Amino acid sequence: MHPSVLTAFDAILDARSPAEFAEDHVPGALSLPVLDDAERAQVGTIYKQVGTFQARRLGAALVARNIARHLEDALADQPRGWRPLVYCWRGGKRSAALAHVLREVGWDAHTLEGGYRAYRRSVLEQLATLPRAMRFRVVHGATGSGKSRLLRALAGAGAQVLDLEDLAAHRGSVLGELPGRPQPTQKMFESRLYAALAALDRARPVYVEGESRKIGQRQVPQTLIETMRTSECVLLEAGTASRVALLMEEYRHFFVDAAGLGAQLDCLLRMHGRERVESWKALAAEGAWEALVARLLEEHYDPAYRRSAQHNFPRLPQARVLQVAAGDEATFAAIARELAA
Repeated sequence: MHPSVLTAFDAILDARSPAEFAEDHVPGALSLPVLDDAERAQVGTIYKQVGTFQARRLGAALVARNIARHLEDALADQPRGWRPLVYCWRGGKRSAALAHVLREVGWDAHTLEGGYRAYRRSVLEQLATLPRAMRFRVVHGATGSGKSRLLRALAGAGAQVLDLEDLAAHRGSVLGELPGRPQPTQKMFESRLYAALAALDRARPVYVEGESRKIGQRQVPQTLIETMRTSECVLLEAGTASRVALLMEEYRHFFVDAAGLGAQLDCLLRMHGRERVESWKALAAEGAWEALVARLLEEHYDPAYRRSAQHNFPRLPQARVLQVAAGDEATFAAIARELAA
């Protein structure tokens, strides 16, 4: 399914239930369920236990009420020439019912052939091939060297950027959870990723951070990770003091939640043992944050980065090396301008 199919419309309307929408949906779609989760379950139960006719009669009443509410609410201000695309699970009764009423109003409403299922199949097919058409430049550097900041600066300088950590809502490390931003489902991550890739110009380089196969609990598609690992590399180098300062800023939410930090550090027990992890937690309890960050870099992050990068990115030894003198925006803006030029 080419992105132009979706961009040809003024709006994309998802007629499925809220739970289906929450798991995954076409990026930018508006949730207008013709049956909510409880109603869908109720109709399904009557279908199985009573009969088809009774289930359809109840479903029709519920669908009519919900569509009426959408017309009075979410769709009340749409102009005469509005042109929406409607979809449900298979492009069946739910999207057909909503689109029929919208057409009766006078809007040029269309349904997505095959529904969400066809869209999902297209996403998987594209993710299996599209990354190979891209020319990636993979940004490397030890934890705290400012890879994410450089990506933001590159985007500001007009370069093409694929920010996987932003799409996955996770920084990719054991302390990578973002406050107030739960990770999307795997399907939603893949939908966001496909939309981001489809929007890129294949003739221009795309900057992306050198990630592992998993970002938090989300899996990076196989074709993308394989393509990244054979791509040209850029390496950031920064001093320990600069890296500690940057991480102190980016992970400051942990400094008001020592218990939450301790729970995250417990995830490293199998790797580092009880004694070392307890010594880290003791520093957190004392509020010795800079000492804790420095030790985490030395004892956990740096060894893990060296093992992973050297093993997975064969072109890293030929990387262009860029020195990061400080972690401020001006420094990264200057590096970004140099790269983008």
